[in-house]
Amino acid sequence: MTLLVLAAGMGSRFGGIKQLTPLTNEGEYIIDFTVYDAIKAGFDNIVFIIRKDIEDIFEERIGARLRKNGVKFSYAYQERELPEGYEFPKDRVKPFGTVQAVLSAGEIKEPFAVVNADDFYGFEPLKSVADFLATSKNEWCSVGYRLKNTLSENGTVSRGVCKMDENRDLVEITECKKIAHTENRVYNTNPDGSETELDFEDLVSMTCFGFTPDFYEKLNKLYYEFLEENKADFSTCEYILSEALKEMLADGAKVKVLETDAKWCGVTYKEDSEPFKKFISNLKSQGKYPTNLWNE
Repeated sequence: MTLLVLAAGMGSRFGGIKQLTPLTNEGEYIIDFTVYDAIKAGFDNIVFIIRKDIEDIFEERIGARLRKNGVKFSYAYQERELPEGYEFPKDRVKPFGTVQAVLSAGEIKEPFAVVNADDFYGFEPLKSVADFLATSKNEWCSVGYRLKNTLSENGTVSRGVCKMDENRDLVEITECKKIAHTENRVYNTNPDGSETELDFEDLVSMTCFGFTPDFYEKLNKLYYEFLEENKADFSTCEYILSEALKEMLADGAKVKVLETDAKWCGVTYKEDSEPFKKFISNLKSQGKYPTNLWNE
């Protein structure tokens, strides 16, 4: 089973490349914990989707150590390029979003999961995805975290709020890009300035998905439709997985929501670094992880 790790992000709100910033007392990276948990959960092949310009430093800081510890992985590259017939804007720096990132891995012919490099998911959610994929024939899955377990104390966050039916099948993902909270209230500020009330118990997608191989063909088709719709101006548009899934759901796709009470942890902002370090230190003191994940 393959795990795609999306590691080509720019880290604009963090102020640097989060996936290459050590964030524990032992000098580990968030991505270390994802790989550690994924292998334990049953994934036996890791694909890091990176930018070519960070390959050397990624290999130096992460790849070499994983290779030394026997982790099977490879690199795929999300580049500043588009398919033939489309031109990447010369003044654009950012890639075209998580849909382009997944497609950068090429066609995958076995069940696979997709996660972000700069998110801590925990073992239990990754195990639930692995178990689901081991038996699924034509259904996909998305881990649903409690919104209260994914918030930052240092600013607004972007989350995909899940709407489900009585069978826990995903009906819709609503991308809320400016979620803030107080002690008793959580809400999203919409583009027009209005506010939408949310619930701390709402389930949200944190880009932890499981797919069967047929997903690739469907995603590729939607990507070309996106390019056609936006070819007049490629300066700022991007296509993210939750938007593609929304279109697939409307076309009859089945996505099971795997509900979890696990604590998500990440570093959206620089100020999140110290809370993350304390979070990991606490898990290590509980015996959830060894003091050093890998042999140097």
